[in-house]
Amino acid sequence: MAELSIPQVESNRRLDAIDRKILTVLQNDASLSVAEIGDRVGLSSTPCWKRIQRLEADGVITKRVALVDQNKIGLGLTVFVSIESGDHSDAWLKTFADAVSAMPEVIEFYRMAGDVDYMLRVVVADMRSYDIFYKKLISAVPLKNVTSRFAMEKIKSVTALPVPALEAA
Repeated sequence: MAELSIPQVESNRRLDAIDRKILTVLQNDASLSVAEIGDRVGLSSTPCWKRIQRLEADGVITKRVALVDQNKIGLGLTVFVSIESGDHSDAWLKTFADAVSAMPEVIEFYRMAGDVDYMLRVVVADMRSYDIFYKKLISAVPLKNVTSRFAMEKIKSVTALPVPALEAA
């Protein structure tokens, strides 16, 4: 049986329990002051600040953002788009990836295993806006099949990753 490995940062420094607590706190509210974060994880401000700086330098924390309610800015339609390609060449993929990455309506873009080659999460105002997006998508590169699934209700949506606990040695 394969051993579970402890996630490591690029510098091969292991994330300890405090680092993991900091990541959990920041994912829930990155607007907290360093002192507030430190209080929540059991550190004073300076060591907490140094750990956050190190997590950023190591690429564990990639950015801090504000989350916006899509409905309150007029983007009420979420569409999951499954794409099958007849061409799997590097040149086709580069052209496709560049075209899709330039479309602001595409919030997430994945290359998949299984019966679908690519999956997109698209957020637009309404069906008319989606039709405009769809026409732009299918004109970008040749596609074998495009299937759109329209979300009726958002039941769960989080941005915080479940930070794994530190495994006991």
